[in-house]
Amino acid sequence: MSIISDSLKRIKPSPTIAVTQKARELRAAGRDVIGLGAGEPDFDTPDNIKEAAIKAIKDGDTKYTAVDGTPALKQAIVDKFKRENNLNYTTDQITVGAGGKHVIYNLMMATLNKGDEVIIPAPYWVSYPDIVLLTGATPVVIECSEEQGFKLTAKDLEATITNNTKWVILNSPSNPTGACYSEQEIKNLAHVLKRKPHVHILSDDIYEHITYEGFKFFTIAEIPELKNKVVTMNGVSKSYAMTGWRIGYAAGDKDVIKAIAKIQSQSTTNPSSISQAAAVEALNGTQEFIPIRSLAFQERRDFVVNSLNAIDGISCLKPDGAFYVFPSCKGLIGKKDKSGKKLENDTDFVQSLLENNNVAVVQGSAFGLDGFFRISYATSMENLEKAMSRIKEFCESLS
Repeated sequence: MSIISDSLKRIKPSPTIAVTQKARELRAAGRDVIGLGAGEPDFDTPDNIKEAAIKAIKDGDTKYTAVDGTPALKQAIVDKFKRENNLNYTTDQITVGAGGKHVIYNLMMATLNKGDEVIIPAPYWVSYPDIVLLTGATPVVIECSEEQGFKLTAKDLEATITNNTKWVILNSPSNPTGACYSEQEIKNLAHVLKRKPHVHILSDDIYEHITYEGFKFFTIAEIPELKNKVVTMNGVSKSYAMTGWRIGYAAGDKDVIKAIAKIQSQSTTNPSSISQAAAVEALNGTQEFIPIRSLAFQERRDFVVNSLNAIDGISCLKPDGAFYVFPSCKGLIGKKDKSGKKLENDTDFVQSLLENNNVAVVQGSAFGLDGFFRISYATSMENLEKAMSRIKEFCESLS
């Protein structure tokens, strides 16, 4: 009899982490691998944030904190929501966890039962369905095609909601596509959700500050009739280049936030006290570097999209945000690589690309949509130029 739990058997390891680890191993073995799998800004954490962490250490801020966040960080988060999103919360409506993924995990564990359903638009961030499966609930995936910009429509949402639907997950800007929902598109979805009082919304806003060409970010909690049914998740990882600091946060109904704290009290207890002090400075301190870095990401996006669309068999939409593109490789499926292996699907495509031309990307099927692959352009232009050259060379080698 297996010692492994049935709930663990329902899920798979994170494909994005697996690709990143594989790239590390190959580099350690001497291979010149360019990793485009990780969703991690290559910029360093700003100095003012580092200095706040160093001060916290010197001041002895190294003890346990409140389970779900220090008063100072919770207040900084309340102020951020008011300042940037015109949303009014109190500190007892705020939770802080060890990264955005941790907050989402806590939320789903605290609210889902067997038989509940969670609507997840695809392409989706890889962890959404598996977190739902761990709770015993059921992920219900809605495929959002390239033709509709990889975005959920009100019509498809309404057709999918059942009496068992408990949550709908929205992610804008999106991982893996970079797609962004406009204010009107959010309001179209809200029109459906207002008529479904039993359905709650998780809004994953982690890429809020990484948008391009004047795109105006809008989050669904800004719609007054829905605010009490929305849990808005965000964090410091992407906007402030603080992936390793592991601080995510969310705002929502007091009872839900209290339930999240109960889960956290029996798992991790508080996030790092040092990281929380750094996050206070991130949210309260200068924001001047954010648009500068977004402009750099935009330049990389433009280069990558143009390079991909110049390759026969590849097509790529230009996204409005995040630091990913989600190109189609459907035009190359069925071809053979230099070893004579036939590429039957997107997984074969990305594996052969890594084996033959030393570029690590993630297959679209990992995000719930076959025939695509995800590139993270959160790396240097030098790396991107090399990678695009290698991808072109690989595609042209197929027969």
